[in-house]
Amino acid sequence: MHILDTQRLRLRTIDAGDAVFYLGLVNDPGFIEFIGDRKIRTVEAAREAIVTGPAAMQAARGHSIYLVELKETGEPLGMCGLIKRDTLDEVDIGYAFMPEHCGKGYACESARAVLEHAHRDLGLARLLAITSPGNAPSIGLLLKLGFQFDKVVHLTPEDTGTNLYYRQLPD
Repeated sequence: MHILDTQRLRLRTIDAGDAVFYLGLVNDPGFIEFIGDRKIRTVEAAREAIVTGPAAMQAARGHSIYLVELKETGEPLGMCGLIKRDTLDEVDIGYAFMPEHCGKGYACESARAVLEHAHRDLGLARLLAITSPGNAPSIGLLLKLGFQFDKVVHLTPEDTGTNLYYRQLPD
């Protein structure tokens, strides 16, 4: 399902047909280091993770993490969207891009559009964001997007610390 367009990008719901791309993304070393190892190792496991994760969240909540693709070609670049985690009280913005698509402004462009969508279309007044303390590019993007650091949280017992940010909408 189409969610929104930017100048260069299209954001749409991810579906089981995107399993090969999703498998590559969640097994990228940067994803594993900064977001976590989802332990998804096969295309079938990726399909299942899409169905029980983003697709289920979209059906239940009307938002999820979206596939980001080039508008011109349809090439998948990464993901950006809204997530409601059991470990956080409010919705947060999340994003991840394949390394060959980093540094081109796609994360910022898609995240700005998701912020507008969250307020305009979903009526959200505030968003959270989380990142690993060592993920300087993600921290820089959050600050550029107007997020403010709140505190370090521990989302799981083994979590050594995750930075929590917030932003009021609109800005």
